[in-house]
Amino acid sequence: MRAIRPVLPLIAVVLLVAACGGAASAPGAPGNDSTGGSKPIAQPANPVPGHGVDGGATAFRDDAKIIRTGSLTLEVSDVASALRVARDAIVALGGYVGASTTSNDADRPSAEITYRIPAEQWERALDTLRGLNGLTTKVVTEHTEAVEVTGQVIDLEARIANLRASETALQGIAASATKVTDVLEVQAQLTETRGQIETLTAQLKDLNDRSAFASLTVQFNVPIVAVDVATKAWEPTVVVDEAAAAMVSVLQGLATGGIWFLIVWLPILLVLGVVGAVVLAVARRLGVGRRPGDDVPPTAPATGEA
Repeated sequence: MRAIRPVLPLIAVVLLVAACGGAASAPGAPGNDSTGGSKPIAQPANPVPGHGVDGGATAFRDDAKIIRTGSLTLEVSDVASALRVARDAIVALGGYVGASTTSNDADRPSAEITYRIPAEQWERALDTLRGLNGLTTKVVTEHTEAVEVTGQVIDLEARIANLRASETALQGIAASATKVTDVLEVQAQLTETRGQIETLTAQLKDLNDRSAFASLTVQFNVPIVAVDVATKAWEPTVVVDEAAAAMVSVLQGLATGGIWFLIVWLPILLVLGVVGAVVLAVARRLGVGRRPGDDVPPTAPATGEA
């Protein structure tokens, strides 16, 4: 272990210098050629045919990494036909169906489909879905979004390249190590470096995949006709059933009230009536409520009075 530790700082310096040298010698960077002369700055590749030096201004391919996502809500005359036409059109553009959900609620079919579309075919796919050979009757909502991740891709590529250089250096150290402890320590560092490479590689792959294939979620619905809604909302048989049920409920309520009156309230009222009559008779016998002079017989008129 003592023999390898003094070498580690030197290896770190060598790796740093190698990384800087790799960045300086990257394709397209200005520098010197093998003859010692000045090397011109590389121009962007892939010019559009017909627009070169003889044709005037030159158009170059845009290598920016852009993740495009969007959503559409469409009203179509026939959901099944629209799904078939949309699928064929997306496949013809080089895309595919990522996910799908269909339903048929109250005899109104609908579907939600997620398409993965090549980035360069994004606008053509939108134009196709807006029409669908006349099947689209209305574009209800449309939302698109674009996020550029070019900087993230470049950063991940640089970090992966540096880690691979460190991996190569660690492999060389492990090959020249003689002590078991030295080998174990270098292997631990090599395992950690490889783990970082795999993690960053997965992130880079995900960014490249999402930027290469845009994601578009489309909702297909049939138009809602007001006459159909009103017709479905009123059904004579249902109204008859509801009226009959209401009549039965009313009759049941009346019958229930009559039964309660005959069994409960009528006996109570009869008892109260008898008690009241007895109380009134007793009160009359005792003279309760009589005024003074009510018991004095009236005076006979005097004889001879006119």
